[in-house]
Amino acid sequence: MRELSLHILDIAMNAIEAQASRLVISIEERKSENYLRIRLRDNGKGIPKDLLETISDPFTTSRKERTVGLGIPLLKQAAISCNGHFNIQSIRGRGTELDIGFVMNHVNRAPMGDIEDTIVNIAICSTDIHLAYLHQTDFARLLFDSYWIFARMEDNECVKYQLGRPLKEYLQQELKRIQSEI
Repeated sequence: MRELSLHILDIAMNAIEAQASRLVISIEERKSENYLRIRLRDNGKGIPKDLLETISDPFTTSRKERTVGLGIPLLKQAAISCNGHFNIQSIRGRGTELDIGFVMNHVNRAPMGDIEDTIVNIAICSTDIHLAYLHQTDFARLLFDSYWIFARMEDNECVKYQLGRPLKEYLQQELKRIQSEI
């Protein structure tokens, strides 16, 4: 995948398939330390131990419709190829946590991409999941909770899908704010 936001979307879809009701996405950009860290944690059904041991193998997948699973192996390779780290932990019945680190200015690091669209798609299209998104930089932080959507639905007497554009605009504004020195 060409953008880290697409990797995040892929992992989020895995969490949804694992029947998670809560997903926490945390992105930490520390330009002062030349460091980018992405963490995802869900409360889904978890990954069986035997599958977890081979999860980085592209020929390992829990899906029945295809025999190849490239999302996690590609994400791990993306992190390792730019002197980063990749850790995954999972407990059956409790959920899964990924911790991925990158050297921020490494020539091989993929760009973040359109993280706003990724968050909007998860928040709007995944009706049964409570999403928390934290994005920190050297200057500030953004915290989005998907309950934001439900509050706006009530205030505006509208349906969830009508809030996609306002949510994207809000996230764009907030991401711009946290990227600049105050």
